[in-house]
Amino acid sequence: MSLTDYTKEFRYNITLAGPVILGMLGHTLVSFVDNIMVGQLGTAELAAVSLGNSFMFIAMSLGIGFSTAITPLVAEAEGEHNLAGGKSAFKHGLFLCTILGIALFLMVFLAKPLMHIMKQPDEVVALAMPYLTYVAISLIPLIIFQAFKQCSDGLSLTRYPMYATLMANVANVVLNYMFIFGAWGAPAWGVEGAAIGTLASRIIMVSFLWYVMSTHVKARAYVTHLQIWQLSRQILRKILRLGMPSAMQMFFEVAIFTAAIWLSGVLGKNPQAANQIALNLSSMTFMVAMGFSVVAMIRVGNQKGKSAFRELRRIAFSIFLLSGVGSVLFALGFLLFRDSLPYLYLDIEDVTQLADNMEVLRLSSQILLIAAIFQISDSIQVVALGALRGLQDVFLPTVYTFISYWLIGFPLSYYLGMYTDLGSTGIWIGVLAGLTAAAILLIWRFNTLSNRLILSQEESLKTS
Repeated sequence: MSLTDYTKEFRYNITLAGPVILGMLGHTLVSFVDNIMVGQLGTAELAAVSLGNSFMFIAMSLGIGFSTAITPLVAEAEGEHNLAGGKSAFKHGLFLCTILGIALFLMVFLAKPLMHIMKQPDEVVALAMPYLTYVAISLIPLIIFQAFKQCSDGLSLTRYPMYATLMANVANVVLNYMFIFGAWGAPAWGVEGAAIGTLASRIIMVSFLWYVMSTHVKARAYVTHLQIWQLSRQILRKILRLGMPSAMQMFFEVAIFTAAIWLSGVLGKNPQAANQIALNLSSMTFMVAMGFSVVAMIRVGNQKGKSAFRELRRIAFSIFLLSGVGSVLFALGFLLFRDSLPYLYLDIEDVTQLADNMEVLRLSSQILLIAAIFQISDSIQVVALGALRGLQDVFLPTVYTFISYWLIGFPLSYYLGMYTDLGSTGIWIGVLAGLTAAAILLIWRFNTLSNRLILSQEESLKTS
């Protein structure tokens, strides 16, 4: 195939990915707004949000990863024009996501005492404890929202989750300003106020998405008259079979970034604050790659439903190419602006914290250099995962992600961060190694599997 065979898909891929990316960025923007507003209070407050969110990242990765099982099933049913099958997949997925959201809330809430034994700064733990209570509750509406979002994405209606997320972000900004700083007569709750704003915005988000889907001619049949308690064990098992490995894939990756937060906390509050700045910026560029991963899941799932395996492979590689171009641009942006981006998060005019702020700026710039390098491998691995989920291939990719992040990445992070002078930079070098290993293994898996499907189909046609 020529390059044009791949680039001609760019326009449609961008059209489909755009709303997904904006919606994904909306999730990260909630954290971004929290960080910027709380950062004005001080480095200890910023580190507290980082510590609290490290628990949330783990729980969210399990919930969001599990919910991705809904998208390929709905997309495949859509390709087969099978409304009953698609609605059944969503209904069972919604039920499991609701149960999982409650379980994750309880897990995070009961894990709060762990902060006292993690060798984190005492002042950071004291601020993080009340913050984590409210954001833990917000997991329930967030994971329910994810079920609706994955269904909407599977139907190629990617704009509606974007609208819901944008609305939630407007609410989050307003409520954060009110409750962090005590604006318009509200109490000034500081870090705790940021958590309350996040909880309220996520309730608004799921309510709005259900409403817009219930009024759309294509989605209405999926989200109304669900008869949620009439469930099939067979379909529950199918979603669990797809969802649990997908959850673990995302968990293994997010957990290594969470480990980076905890390791940075051992080094002190300033390394932890610097880590949070770099992580927040990297999370926003990662959401773009996640958007293309969803597009890969949708389009590969559709082509799988049609048994069009050559088209499936061509479309997937067009998405790999497009996301790769985007990741190179982000890498250049991080390289060029690594010294200036951290200024967004700190009040440099506060002379009482000048020394702390300058150290955070120096460390952030060093970490962003590593973050620039791993933009490409991070993009490749997550888009390859999306394509493999579209094929409903989840077991071996889960093994590959575990090997990459926890047998390669984490040991390097721990050694370089704790036992060398590299410190925070060493922690992120380990993360880079894990992401690169995952990218190589997952793109190899997709290439092998897609070729195998094409050869098997052609052999069947020859013998028939």
